[in-house]
Amino acid sequence: MNPSRNMILSLYRNLIRESKQWNSYNYRMYALRKVRQEFKENKILQDQEKIKQCYTKGQEALALIKRQVILSNIYGTRPLIIEIQSKAN
Repeated sequence: MNPSRNMILSLYRNLIRESKQWNSYNYRMYALRKVRQEFKENKILQDQEKIKQCYTKGQEALALIKRQVILSNIYGTRPLIIEIQSKAN
């Protein structure tokens, strides 16, 4: 089954939402940048097989992020100084 536009947009929103759950600033910002970059680069894809491969890769990445966020929350660290300053503003 080829993923529809709505399925792809839903995957994008889920990846962004899960990436924002990370306690670690560095991991959170990396994941957000990476997700946005990957979707921007693959925005022009026309080949249905390649779109299907990218969608599958995105689903795997979402599962990975979910697991990593759970582990990150279990073994949390103190917020970085950059996080404290941005919340104060």
